[in-house]
Amino acid sequence: MTEQQAGLSRTDFPDNFIWGTATASYQIEGAVEEDGRGPSIWDTFSHTPGKTSNGDTGDVADNHYHLYRRDVALMRQIGLNGYRFSISWPRILPEGRGQINQKGLDFYNRLVDELASNNILPFATLYHWDLPQALQDKGGWANRDTAKYFADYADKVSRKLGDRVKGWITLNEPWVAAVLGNLTGEHAPGLSSMETTVRAAHHLLLGHGLALPVLRENSQRADAEFGATLSFNYVEPGDDHSEELAILKDAWDNRFFLDPLFKKNYPEELAGIINQYLPVEPGDMDIIGTPVDFLGVNYYFRTLPVAYEDKAKLTFKQRKNPGSQYTAMGWEVYPEGLRNLLVRFHKDYNVPKLYVTENGAAFEDRLQQDQSGAVVHDPDRLNYLRDHFEAARQAIKDGAPLAGYFVWSLLDNFEWAHGYSKRFGIVYVDYQNQQRVLKDSGKWLQQFLEK
Repeated sequence: MTEQQAGLSRTDFPDNFIWGTATASYQIEGAVEEDGRGPSIWDTFSHTPGKTSNGDTGDVADNHYHLYRRDVALMRQIGLNGYRFSISWPRILPEGRGQINQKGLDFYNRLVDELASNNILPFATLYHWDLPQALQDKGGWANRDTAKYFADYADKVSRKLGDRVKGWITLNEPWVAAVLGNLTGEHAPGLSSMETTVRAAHHLLLGHGLALPVLRENSQRADAEFGATLSFNYVEPGDDHSEELAILKDAWDNRFFLDPLFKKNYPEELAGIINQYLPVEPGDMDIIGTPVDFLGVNYYFRTLPVAYEDKAKLTFKQRKNPGSQYTAMGWEVYPEGLRNLLVRFHKDYNVPKLYVTENGAAFEDRLQQDQSGAVVHDPDRLNYLRDHFEAARQAIKDGAPLAGYFVWSLLDNFEWAHGYSKRFGIVYVDYQNQQRVLKDSGKWLQQFLEK
């Protein structure tokens, strides 16, 4: 840690900078069969033997559906002025389309009101991977109709919440939804087809483009903003012979969705792989390239490819850097990658505004007792956040139009295929009794935001 990083302060960032945390509906809400919610692909996937660690599911998770007021109070205690949450599509439309489930919509109405009463700006993500199972049964995102159903879902939600939501995020990490869900099978729906993956990717982007004008039409906040969140890793060659591999991995991992959104085309490096499957119809790329107000950036690590692992699935063997720290997920801690990516998006893509919509780390946390009560000492996470905040500060200094930062995550939660074995929260959750304990990293963030 440099002396400069030790003195990092909130005042190093713009006065109107948004500091928040991020969560996702299936990972925290629980209440999967309450108040008319329909099943999602993650309900189906997590209940399939062998798909998740220890057979864990999101059935209860953090019980946020019932404890949301407690969780908003934690945000206020920390001093956050923004919260990025996702809306459960099957809670609003149990069949994915058709009649609204009013009780489901009412939950988000209460949540947004609770945030507003605590002076916390709501940033709503419409799709964080929990596709209604009823739509998956009709082909999921590989079916073009799903993009149209998504736009209709966006319409129904924004008519109710458009007077209060500050930030609308259409999609969260569509690369993960398309690739890990339909090619590697690590995520729901657990398929293994390049054709299905490419079709799903295109229709996710199409759904985003179709939803944007609907959201803008329904929004009643003068300062409302509209965009999408993509996943990124910072790719560098793993050795002297891996430059072409690194270019391909960057195209596949980062530009597969970035280029269509901002350049209205898919990366040339991927043409031989994806073009035979792309279901592009006239006008699609103009719809996909509808201008956004911001790009949400999810960043966690650097990758150093050295060889193919599975050429057909575009997976790569990675070189470990012996001088680096790695998280419990096996991800290299590399703050400089965040700075470089933010500057790249500004210079190469002319992105009008950037938000870090996710950044954080999983480490092995232990709940302990001392004279003050329950505590969780997590120095590695504290250092991770501080160093990435510093990288963000440097990116702003370099000209990147960064306007906010959402830490992943507020709470320990259901970490997808890893179940409850990985903890990302700045708040520890005891899943047996739903106790919340602010970790040292959360206390540090609270002190940072007080300055």
